Amino acid sequence: MFLAALLASGPIVIAHRGASAELPEHTLAAYTRAIDLGADFIEPDVVITKDGVLIARHENEISGTTDVAAHPEFADRKVTKEIDGAKITGWFTEDFTLAELKTLKSRERLPQVRPESAKSDGKFEIPALKEVLELVRQKNEKRRNPVGIYPETKHPSYFRKINLPLEEPLVKILAEFAYDEKSPAFIQSFEVGNLKWLKEKTKVRLIQLVTNGGKPEDGSVTYAQMLSNDGLSAISTYAAGIGVEKSLVIPVKDGALAPATDLVKRAHDANLLVHIWTLRPENLFLPKSLAGKPEEEHRAFLNAGIDGFFSDAPGLSVRVRNEWLAQR
Repeated sequence: MFLAALLASGPIVIAHRGASAELPEHTLAAYTRAIDLGADFIEPDVVITKDGVLIARHENEISGTTDVAAHPEFADRKVTKEIDGAKITGWFTEDFTLAELKTLKSRERLPQVRPESAKSDGKFEIPALKEVLELVRQKNEKRRNPVGIYPETKHPSYFRKINLPLEEPLVKILAEFAYDEKSPAFIQSFEVGNLKWLKEKTKVRLIQLVTNGGKPEDGSVTYAQMLSNDGLSAISTYAAGIGVEKSLVIPVKDGALAPATDLVKRAHDANLLVHIWTLRPENLFLPKSLAGKPEEEHRAFLNAGIDGFFSDAPGLSVRVRNEWLAQR
């Protein structure tokens, strides 16, 4: 019941990897900060360890978000792998046990862009997904409106091929924490097959992620084809919504926001929610015409009719969203 009321109350703010404009992403500190800033949901990206434990990391390659390279005892774990068609060299979560990963510390992924966050390098551990869910449960004991979770399965086909599937342990742990179709929860993926599998195994609502170009790792239909009217209709048979790259809703042309596309209307006509990713406060991620004015980017997408957005700065996003709602 609460999820339905939340969705009806206005666009939701999803803290992208936590309050990641302020603190190193995918840490309990970043999630805590996001919750305290009023985010409606927090987003843990999900990968897996050698011993089958789900953890929160944006990627299974961890050299950019941990101090693993500074650990001589793990020097021989540096390898090159092919992940979803791309060759990547580094250290990978599936080659470490949870206990080993707990000896590492998180670090800011974009230190030159976010120097204040980088000051927290070395302070925080890599959290298991269970720790994230426990944090949310503890926070919700003291809240009138519970904060939701919005996990993403990362590289699901790859992990299934190496016999470390993400879906089964994810379904198990969500059931352990009593998440269902009435809970403030979504599961998202860029792939299709695992969402269809999840549809049969959990009542938690699903979101089909879509990027501007290419196709899912496990499919032959392109993302562009998925956003046709027939494609949206097909998505509606297994998902509650789409999570789309923001340029698919409002493109940027000549350094400024162009008129909105008709995607939101067509998705709504197909009974799909539309969540966009990702709003970030720094000028590096804004159209040149909006330098220093991230609030204007927020308002443009709110005016375009979206149902929610992923944000690296949830405090800013909650404030602008609330102001926008008050004006309506």
